[in-house]
Amino acid sequence: MQRSVSICLAFLWSASALADDGVRPPTPDLNAPTYYVDDIKAAMLAHVKSNVDAEGVFRLKDSHTGEQLALKFVKIHDPVRRIDGTTYFACTDFVSVSDPDKVYDLDFWMNPVEGKLRIYDTKVHKEPRRSLVYGWYKYPRYTFIDDQVVYLY
Repeated sequence: MQRSVSICLAFLWSASALADDGVRPPTPDLNAPTYYVDDIKAAMLAHVKSNVDAEGVFRLKDSHTGEQLALKFVKIHDPVRRIDGTTYFACTDFVSVSDPDKVYDLDFWMNPVEGKLRIYDTKVHKEPRRSLVYGWYKYPRYTFIDDQVVYLY
């Protein structure tokens, strides 16, 4: 029993180590107030608005495939949340400009800098995959264990 627990812990440690992609948040303002749901959503919407072109296209280089994605914002998922004292999180849906049936689930991490929540990391959480039976669906690249990203492949 102890051996299987050790193997499981070793797997989780190595998986979380693999999930570390080197992205570090800017130094957060430790004296910042607590931000709530409306604050997190407002920061997300402001981020999207400030990062779209004249046609409303949000461009993101997919760090997994290297593809330059052209996306349109759809919605912010509930719940948004605070992960720890200074890290906040929001999950969103965007559709491909070239095929609106292809939905990407993007995750955003943010923390307070100079009195405002600032996005410091963005990841494609779920990518569109096609099934002959169901059509397009969102296929996860990673999951979360104790608020840490653990890649599935």
